[in-house]
Amino acid sequence: MTEPLHVNLDGEMRDGRHVMPVRVYYEDTDFSGIVYHANYLRFMERGRTNYLRLLGADQRGLFEEAEQEAPGFAFVVRAMTLDFFKAARMDDVLLVTTATDEVKGASIALHQTVTRGDDLLVEARVRVAFVSGGRARPIPKALRIAMRADQEAGGG
Repeated sequence: MTEPLHVNLDGEMRDGRHVMPVRVYYEDTDFSGIVYHANYLRFMERGRTNYLRLLGADQRGLFEEAEQEAPGFAFVVRAMTLDFFKAARMDDVLLVTTATDEVKGASIALHQTVTRGDDLLVEARVRVAFVSGGRARPIPKALRIAMRADQEAGGG
């Protein structure tokens, strides 16, 4: 009997940063065979989503507490700046890294990079707002503390 393959599809936390591998598929590329620029946004969205998933998983009850304090909460992108440096191609394995730069009352500033080996391909600064009931709300204390702990661990 073979052992089950244990792959962390959500990436992992390393030194206060979320790191997630992404393989480039044919569907991610344009007619010239390079990754279409908008697909980097998808890769980074997965990185942010999985960062929050692992943050909640690492600290049991964190998201339940946030849900009690702000029912129906969500994080939405408020602003984003991107710099494109190099192109990725089909079958490349990329690393999407997400780190918290700043946690404020109702928003979080994140720094994200997409790399291939030592090559920086894309860098983004993202401001994400915490909303509940369709309005910006203060980030619940437990979640704010967890994000600040990750920020400190990552040197942010």
